Amino acid sequence: MKNSITFLGTGTSTGVPMIGCHCSVCSSEDPKDKRLRSSAFVEYDGLKLLIDCGPDFRTQALTHSIENFDAILLTHQHKDHTGGLDDIRALNYVCRKSFPIYCENRVLNGLKREYDYVFSPNPYPGIPQFDIRLIDENPFQIDGRTIVPIRAMHASLPILGFRFGSLAYITDANRIEEKEMEKLKGLSVLVVSAVRRTKHPSHLSLRQAVELAITVGAKESYITHISHQMAEDERNIKGRHADLMKEMPYGVSIAYDGLKVEF
Repeated sequence: MKNSITFLGTGTSTGVPMIGCHCSVCSSEDPKDKRLRSSAFVEYDGLKLLIDCGPDFRTQALTHSIENFDAILLTHQHKDHTGGLDDIRALNYVCRKSFPIYCENRVLNGLKREYDYVFSPNPYPGIPQFDIRLIDENPFQIDGRTIVPIRAMHASLPILGFRFGSLAYITDANRIEEKEMEKLKGLSVLVVSAVRRTKHPSHLSLRQAVELAITVGAKESYITHISHQMAEDERNIKGRHADLMKEMPYGVSIAYDGLKVEF
């Protein structure tokens, strides 16, 4: 079985189209411009792993027939990356098991606030089963397969990307320190986020993401976590997937929902 990553969602926190917006991107009829909140499904040496579980998880799971997996890896605690965890209870029931959730302690604290009913000493019957496994910046293993966390900064919030063999997935970052860049050597596939074309306080811009991809030098690089603002002006003209692909250098692509890449 080949290793692969499937992009379940490639949109930013509002998704695309954004509610109430009628710009050229949000009005596009191209399916590649329809973006659910960012999440990915990785098949790695026999493991099936869900990276983040946002508000669109139910739709993503039904669309891609995701009915079982080995673990969930959370990059950070923001709602667009954790808001679908209540829907895990359906799979708890069907599979008759809980699913390990790998996250940092600060993410766990966020989950305790967001899902206080899950952590109650007298839990309500039928709640999702959270089997929390705490991680930090050090490599960890799931069933003997090594996963390497990559520290990045989301403005002032420390977050984690992950490396699975020759694939690295980094979202919601605007800075990666040099020592963490060492973890990105020898990749075949790099996934990195870029919300918009212009500079952003907590995300890489499109240009910065492309420059990072070129610096890392993976055989293939994909940009995800995209908003409707990937445009040249405030009308969001030339911000659609087809327009953006014309600008990308060799080896760099704009990801889209449903894209599957082997590594």
